Amino acid sequence: MDLGLAGKNVLIPGSSSGIGLAIARALGGEGANVVLAARRRETVEAEAARLPSAVGLHVDLTSDGAPEDLVRRAEEAFGPVDVLVLNSGGPPPGGAADMSAEQAAAAVNQLLLQHIRLTSLVLPGMRRRGWGRIIAVGSSGVQQPLPNLALSNMARAGLAGYLKTLAAEVAGDGVTVNMVLPGRIDTDRVASLDAAAAGRSGKQPDEVRAASEAAIPAGRYGRPEEFAAVVAFLAGNPASYVTGEQIRCDGGMVRSY
Repeated sequence: MDLGLAGKNVLIPGSSSGIGLAIARALGGEGANVVLAARRRETVEAEAARLPSAVGLHVDLTSDGAPEDLVRRAEEAFGPVDVLVLNSGGPPPGGAADMSAEQAAAAVNQLLLQHIRLTSLVLPGMRRRGWGRIIAVGSSGVQQPLPNLALSNMARAGLAGYLKTLAAEVAGDGVTVNMVLPGRIDTDRVASLDAAAAGRSGKQPDEVRAASEAAIPAGRYGRPEEFAAVVAFLAGNPASYVTGEQIRCDGGMVRSY
């Protein structure tokens, strides 16, 4: 299937490893010009160098003015952004009862406000050109809140509400807005969550992982490239009538419709 992404300009924050890097590789493999962005300068530059047409930019999106600076540099590299992938690392684990207002504000800034800022910078150009893709990497916690991940559950749910509302407003302009929800994807982030769970329970990380895998109908953690394939489809022309959706890539982990 030709996704029609050759020559399209893609911006992916949080793309030096894990899901973000897998998405960069998938879209780069489709012929897109990819801007990888992350806090680890050497890593993101090295990963970009391995792709056919890509640049790696050092950025900390939690700092003031970072979204504006990132979009400016992305446009200097390749031109207006056609595909924006909203991706970020997650806040630390913890329960809702112990959440402080300061922790909540930091999580909202990281997972909601900075993504709104990025979207607002590239959306007008997408609407003028009559084509654009905004795809957020969410979490299965958006649909089924995850224990001990209260900050992520809260902030990502806010992003989901914003994107669902936005999708209806811009669909007539040729811009689609979707969210892809990972379950247990085999990344460093999930490994760290398993290690934290092991520390709380007194178990070994491999025991925690085995229990998690047993609860997934597919019987295993997903591979980052499997998740990236879903994002690549949504970024392409064949998905032009798919918008306002939350699409799970979780091996059947969430049991609701």
